[in-house]
Amino acid sequence: MAGYDSRRSPRAAAVTSIGVDHVRLSYDYLDAGNMDAYGSLLDDNVEVRRPDAGHSQGRVQVQRLHAEVTGPPGKHLLDQIIADGDSIVVTGRFVRPPVDVEFVDVFTLSDFGLLLGYRRYYYVAPN
Repeated sequence: MAGYDSRRSPRAAAVTSIGVDHVRLSYDYLDAGNMDAYGSLLDDNVEVRRPDAGHSQGRVQVQRLHAEVTGPPGKHLLDQIIADGDSIVVTGRFVRPPVDVEFVDVFTLSDFGLLLGYRRYYYVAPN
């Protein structure tokens, strides 16, 4: 996790820290298939964009999307989490045999540290 700028308010630093915890938990909940717990981390107006599933908006629609594209026996293996302000970037791999793909997720946090949105990118070699 990136160091905090000493000029940032303690509240802003706390929200970023809470957001990092929520991001980590989101992967654990998705891997366990616990959509209710996952939903508790989402802002009401959450927005998700994924190349494998398109665009989803709102807590219920995002939970439905993730029930279809993640979960057991899938597993997110996180390599790095970088956080600054209301942005968090995660690099890792998603494994669900026969799929094993590297990804980058770019999250945005609400003012309360809830997940307001994210965009997923996959590593794919150019043609």
